[in-house]
Amino acid sequence: MLLHIREAHPSCPTPIVFLHAIGTSGWMWERQFSDLTDFHCLAPDMPGHGGSRAIRWQSFEQSADLIADLIRRKFPGKRAHLVGLSLGSYVGLQLLARHPEVVGRAILSGLNVQPLPHKWLLNAAAYLIAPLIKTGFSARLNANALKIPADQFDGYRQSLQELSLGSFITASHNATAFTVPAAIARLQTPTLLVAGAREHPMILKSLSQLHRLLPRSQALLAPDAGHGWNGERPALFSAMVRSWCMAGELPPDLIKVPL
Repeated sequence: MLLHIREAHPSCPTPIVFLHAIGTSGWMWERQFSDLTDFHCLAPDMPGHGGSRAIRWQSFEQSADLIADLIRRKFPGKRAHLVGLSLGSYVGLQLLARHPEVVGRAILSGLNVQPLPHKWLLNAAAYLIAPLIKTGFSARLNANALKIPADQFDGYRQSLQELSLGSFITASHNATAFTVPAAIARLQTPTLLVAGAREHPMILKSLSQLHRLLPRSQALLAPDAGHGWNGERPALFSAMVRSWCMAGELPPDLIKVPL
């Protein structure tokens, strides 16, 4: 099973793999592709999404294995840096736990590892939402919630039209049942844990929890930003990616989260 990919700047020696949020696809990283011209940028559409919608979403582990295979195939003998947001961060954390040898440095944004209340209700909601998610009203509502820029709305709505509803439901249930992989306590991968400062409180709490669990991690907040802040504050997001992947000094606008 080969995932559909978007690719930019293939002549650059340093690869970065970007993992998208649920209901979107690799298009959501277009601004980062434009900004990071000194990196070989790759954004796969994960199972059930975009150009990979014919591949059924099964689990975070399945998606992590497919991303690891992609890195090995595209960059044999090399490590790729990793950037994930929301659903992409869940997959990214599983990738670090299962295949740490393919990742150089990692950025995980918008990840919740706190226990969710009323899981049965959330799982039922996924079934109720799924038939409505492709409507114009729902697309606009979700785009506003994610702070998707107006000039990217058409791409977002197109990605919703391509979404496999069965995969959406399964991925939503996976997120509800997510537990932190035990293997991350032994990880030596430098990992930046980040969220918008206006994120849900459970995600903000998760930053500190993961920061304590991951031996070589830092935890930062992006001021005046919400969940999909790669589109809301793209210049800051891209600057953060460049600095972290180059092991340089991070943008001073980012706020440090204490242990």
